[in-house]
Amino acid sequence: MATTSLHGPADTADAGYRHPQYAEAFSEFGSPVFLPHCRGWVLRRRVPGSDRDDATGCYPIFACERWDVLCEDVQSLSSDLVSLTIVTDPFATIGLDSLRSCFDTVVPFKEHFIVDLRQHAPAPVSRHHRRYAARALRVLDIERCETPLAFLDDWVALFGVLVRKHRLAGMRAFSRDSFARQLAVPGMVMFRASHERVTVGLHLWYVQDDVAYAHLGATSTEGRAMMASYGLYAAAIDWFTPRTHWLSLGGAAGTSRADEDGLTFFKRGWSTGSRPVYVCGRVLDAAAYAKLAATAGGGEDYYFPSYRRGEFDQAGE
Repeated sequence: MATTSLHGPADTADAGYRHPQYAEAFSEFGSPVFLPHCRGWVLRRRVPGSDRDDATGCYPIFACERWDVLCEDVQSLSSDLVSLTIVTDPFATIGLDSLRSCFDTVVPFKEHFIVDLRQHAPAPVSRHHRRYAARALRVLDIERCETPLAFLDDWVALFGVLVRKHRLAGMRAFSRDSFARQLAVPGMVMFRASHERVTVGLHLWYVQDDVAYAHLGATSTEGRAMMASYGLYAAAIDWFTPRTHWLSLGGAAGTSRADEDGLTFFKRGWSTGSRPVYVCGRVLDAAAYAKLAATAGGGEDYYFPSYRRGEFDQAGE
């Protein structure tokens, strides 16, 4: 008989993507740089084939406490950096005009699906998703993990299948050490699906303020056959409903801006709406940027920085 054990408080103080420990989880890809006015973090990293550095937000979005003073930090970044690139939070409290006054490039990237838990209680779910979730909950045990780090081995094994299947590379492939750090960040909430005591699916969320962000999820072959992802989402929504206002489910896979794919269909079925996120880029050293861009060749005109175009061509999500 399947069970659901989801009781217990969530830690939301100074948590999630804004926490310094989250930036430190990416230290193998760059040096974390604190932005003191807005209280956010970016990574300083070496430009391949160059002796210069640029900066980028951490995966998957840039988060900060005070969006109204972000531009003060951007303007004060050292010109020994070639450029800065961030992907905005769908819940960022900043308007497009302010972004465009601060960045040279502001391009719509994806629609991120959201759930307003206070507008709809319980949250609306498509008939298809309800049916699959019910099927999963009949055969799986779902629990909220009190100590996510205790399931590090299970998580690394499950996510490793995704890395190989989708040829994930770079920052999105993650290392065991990076995951160990991520699982210890305050605000981490992990849900586990198991069958006969064997882990068949795990889903990671970060809670900060009144938003729970779907971070990463992975299931085994057996878990996929038992619709574990549907059971995990249904259980998470039930648990978060009295505790947060919003869920942020993310968008389409990879760097695609396509209208529909399997992941988009899955997320849309849980959502009450969507919000846009933007790629924002600022050139900090114009001469160095032009020199690097000249070696990059053609491609998508929206990509920033242009000299890094194609860096995710061999990776999926």
